[in-house]
Amino acid sequence: MFFDSGWADDIMSKRLHGELDDAAYSSLVNSAKRFERQLTDNGYLVMKFFFHISKKEQKQRLEVLSSEKDTRWRVSDNDLWQNKHYDKCMDVFDAYMAETNMPGAPWYIIDASGRKWARLQMLEILNRGIETALENASLAVPLLQNVFPLVKMPKLSEIPLDKFMDDAEYHTELKHLQDKLSALHNRLYRKRVPVIIAYEGWDAAGKGGNIKRITGALDPRGYEVHPIASPEPHEKARHYLWRFWTRLPRTGHIAIFDRTWYGRVMVERLEGFCSTNDWQRAYNEINEFEKELSEWGAVIIKFWVQIDKDTQLERFTDRQNTPEKQWKITDEDWHNREKWDAYEAAVDEMLQKTSTTYAPWHVLESVDKKYARIKALKIVIDALEKALE
Repeated sequence: MFFDSGWADDIMSKRLHGELDDAAYSSLVNSAKRFERQLTDNGYLVMKFFFHISKKEQKQRLEVLSSEKDTRWRVSDNDLWQNKHYDKCMDVFDAYMAETNMPGAPWYIIDASGRKWARLQMLEILNRGIETALENASLAVPLLQNVFPLVKMPKLSEIPLDKFMDDAEYHTELKHLQDKLSALHNRLYRKRVPVIIAYEGWDAAGKGGNIKRITGALDPRGYEVHPIASPEPHEKARHYLWRFWTRLPRTGHIAIFDRTWYGRVMVERLEGFCSTNDWQRAYNEINEFEKELSEWGAVIIKFWVQIDKDTQLERFTDRQNTPEKQWKITDEDWHNREKWDAYEAAVDEMLQKTSTTYAPWHVLESVDKKYARIKALKIVIDALEKALE
């Protein structure tokens, strides 16, 4: 894939026009470096080219384009501004390339004073880069140490599941909390705050019913639920986070994920759909991903819906024996149940390594679904109120 400009151009342009102070600029530079490193860690070949010409040459080319009615549309006000402030632009370009020139994603400066010569340089560098990438394709990527602040989480076996709520209290609380959430949703839209609610949990734990009680309070125009299944072939051919990047909410909207990017360190790990290096590396990649979302201004709420093994068996059996519920139970559910202990160990590690201060995990005790629904609503409301303060 070729990008004519991209994230680098956007950052440098904002820097040139005074839209970024030093802190904001540094943050975006670090974001770009993390993004490019994640791509290369996941097998992408990233090559960045800067086509360099002199101020005089640039001016001549702009004048030629502007002189012809069929080509003058290609000359923008920004092009003219850049030529007028050539030296200033050169300083900013030099600084950005120096800061983002990394071994896995280097910059190549192309002498573009002659078009044929520029093409030959490009072809030579591209061929050399592809050959090197093919030679190194089988090498494992070093694991990075976690640098993000973590929230201590208990093991699943340590969480008591004896939380219950009677029907009368449940219905009273449900109406009160849904009314409160509905009002907050309007404020979210007005303040342009994006919200991401992520659900993971055991099969038959009650994720769907929990999500239903959240969305029952929301304006349908302001949220979207994303049920995440196995990746499609076109998704497998891309970075594993790609299908989540494309589902992120607009500002002021809410995205609810029924299953998430954490499949990388659970089902993909345990079923052998990725290498050991892939899933071990994913903890840090996910923390980085969520950090980017947090710095963008998103509220991130992550739920693990917890039940015990006996409760799951009861619910599986009920689904199997009730015709209108049979669509909810699959052979894969029974298969995953056989690996309960392995999944529990994987979830414990996931909770320990990815419950950050900016995106902590919340465990919903869901033996009693009513209790779990009310707890989820309270957590969502609390997080939104804090974001809107």
